[in-house]
Amino acid sequence: MDGVDTACPPRLAELLAALSLGIDLGFGQPMEHVLRQCRIALRMGEILGLDESSRATLYYTALLVNVACHTDAHEQAHWCGDDIAMKSNKYKYELGSLRGTVDMLRLLGSGNPPLQRLRVALDFAVSGHKDMDGTIERHAQLARALGEELELSDDVLEALAGSYERWDGAGWPGKLAGDAVPLASRISQLAEFMEVAHRAGGIAAAQKVASARSGSQFDPNLVDLIRVDGEKVFHGLNEIDAWNAVIDAEPALAADLTDEQCDRALRAIARYVDLKTPYLLGHSEAVAERAADVATRLGMSDQDISRVRHAGLVIGFGRLGVSNAIWDKPGPLSAGDWERVRMWPYFTGRMLGQSEFLAPIGTAAAQHRERLDGSGYPRGLSGSAIPLPSRVLAVVDAYQAMREMRPHRRALTPDEAAAVLRAEVGAGRMDGDVVDALLELAGHRPGAGRYRPGDLTPREIEVLRLAVRALSNKQIAAQLVVTPKTVGNHIQHIYAKIGVSNRVGASLFAMQHGLVPENVGS
Repeated sequence: MDGVDTACPPRLAELLAALSLGIDLGFGQPMEHVLRQCRIALRMGEILGLDESSRATLYYTALLVNVACHTDAHEQAHWCGDDIAMKSNKYKYELGSLRGTVDMLRLLGSGNPPLQRLRVALDFAVSGHKDMDGTIERHAQLARALGEELELSDDVLEALAGSYERWDGAGWPGKLAGDAVPLASRISQLAEFMEVAHRAGGIAAAQKVASARSGSQFDPNLVDLIRVDGEKVFHGLNEIDAWNAVIDAEPALAADLTDEQCDRALRAIARYVDLKTPYLLGHSEAVAERAADVATRLGMSDQDISRVRHAGLVIGFGRLGVSNAIWDKPGPLSAGDWERVRMWPYFTGRMLGQSEFLAPIGTAAAQHRERLDGSGYPRGLSGSAIPLPSRVLAVVDAYQAMREMRPHRRALTPDEAAAVLRAEVGAGRMDGDVVDALLELAGHRPGAGRYRPGDLTPREIEVLRLAVRALSNKQIAAQLVVTPKTVGNHIQHIYAKIGVSNRVGASLFAMQHGLVPENVGS
């Protein structure tokens, strides 16, 4: 990561605040929902007189509490039709309540004809519920794992792990209750629900929700604070710019990130964003590295090479705002689907645009679907209005996507992908110099084929690469010409070797160890 985009060093708060805007979209909430809940949490901490260390724990916990809720969006959409619509119902009822469970079950098979909905519901009752069992607990575990990668304190990690526990002990994983639940967890959970209730109905509505769940989901002492000091907690919440307020509130003991720390943080976050769908595992890192190579070959400045690499890492942020009912759709997209797809680069730019460090990176990433003839999206830019870093990302992202499997097609071969790029140049949509540079480089970097992390055998690596793409044992067996039972045995051995228990954990392992995407070197 040589040469940064601006003299202003990046701060971890900026990266997390930008990511939080995507979390908002993934819950069907307006942008800055998480930022406002962070402000509410900090107000409560201030009234409670928390010291600087406790305040720092609360700050990062509030920003990251729901950071992993998109990681099983593939399964959510498969069973409930629209993962974002499903998660948007979270705030209607008390966490873990019967009414909430019934509301979720009503979504089974959504978007399908009545007979197909019934079939989905029956499949869910027989075996599909296993996909959803332990979901909330896994979200907490994965949030903690990201906190570890971001080198956050042990107190933050503990709070993230307990972020879905309830005061009455009926939360997830259900190991803690009462004062044993970290204070930052209790405050952050209450602040999250208070933000939604306050936005919908003001202080009175927030106090009503808090009182109704006092002693069950929420700490009654914190609820008393909402009742007594509601004016202080919510004062000016909608009148002050949430982004700047949260960035300015970053604990004083937090330091600016070094180049190396920023690179590690962006890579870790990119992997978590790519968990949105099994078809994009490792996509962002692959685009970032390949784009930096192309930029270097084109003789671009160190600053532009750095910008291209960073933009590759954040290229998928906006995908969090589009349902997996679209990303994982096996057939052609409808006109309505395309309208939503055309928004995701805009979301990326919007998420990153408020940070001095991230804004130029976000601009490059937001333009990677633009085309020289004006046929791209989201803004229909053309010609010289598309700068070279964005042209590089456009070509590299397209090539990398073609080399990866998608729900509606197989992965293209290098020759097939190259032919498509040349056709795009001929049609005036892509930069010929960039395409030439990419194709000259393609296949010349050593691949990861001989790398065997976790003491996995070559066959186990084959199985793992297919399993993390959400293929069934039967589908994997057909590709490898073995029995489904053999595949199941392989998966059990793989999970035991790498220390995971589900597809999402296996996916994260595969990305962290360079096993996906499979074609990064070609």
